[in-house]
Amino acid sequence: MDKLHVIKIGGNVIDDEALLNDLLLQFASLQGKKILVHGGGKLATRMAEKLAIPQQLVDGRRITDAETLKIVTMVYAGFINKNIVARLQSMKCNAIGLTGADAGSILAHKRKHPTLDFGFVGDIDHVNPLFIQGLLEQGLSMVMAPITHDGNGQLLNTNADTIAQEIAKAMSACFETKLIYTFEKAGVLLDVEDEGSLIRRLSRDYYKELKEPGEGPVRIFAGMIPKLDNAFAAIDSGVKEVIIGKAGQLQELIAGTAGTTIIHE
Repeated sequence: MDKLHVIKIGGNVIDDEALLNDLLLQFASLQGKKILVHGGGKLATRMAEKLAIPQQLVDGRRITDAETLKIVTMVYAGFINKNIVARLQSMKCNAIGLTGADAGSILAHKRKHPTLDFGFVGDIDHVNPLFIQGLLEQGLSMVMAPITHDGNGQLLNTNADTIAQEIAKAMSACFETKLIYTFEKAGVLLDVEDEGSLIRRLSRDYYKELKEPGEGPVRIFAGMIPKLDNAFAAIDSGVKEVIIGKAGQLQELIAGTAGTTIIHE
């Protein structure tokens, strides 16, 4: 079975020109089938401020009203996605930029919540593995923006970590799939301010222990919990390996010599 790397780059990487360029160089040099999933960074927020469109975040998650959807579509699927594709082309990596709406590659529905209206935020229902496989078999590297659709003409803003996880899960039937989450930290840290507190291997039992309230400052950073929930969901659904770590260490993450590896017990 051929190998596939699904690599997610975090918003802080998008915002750091040098870090983004370094990661793209490493991605371009990576042999074999590969998919890059990106978020949006702070550019959408800055654009909304310039256009005087109020933004609302709840627990770090953007409420996507109709005007905000226009902005994130322009920024994520437009400028950021095509900028990444153009850079990869300059690095001799034949890339194609897509959203979930293209060829119905990712179908989603508007999020339902008992007390909160997230607006046009999408939760994924289905990934089209045959379409994605076809592109990969042509030697194309995919660059996926975090925009999906509902099949009825409505675009939706969807969490990029979740998109990466769902793509990796869907493609694990076709390829030996490795999912790598890259961001600005060395991996999962016991102390978010201390990179020396890196957890090299994280099991579900240890993860549950770290999430439980306890005394003292040494507890898992709350912002990591959605990413780790996605990581364990991927492992449970056939993805061979999930690694979380620093964007500048992509080659080491792939080799398993850096970052945090999510493991079964």
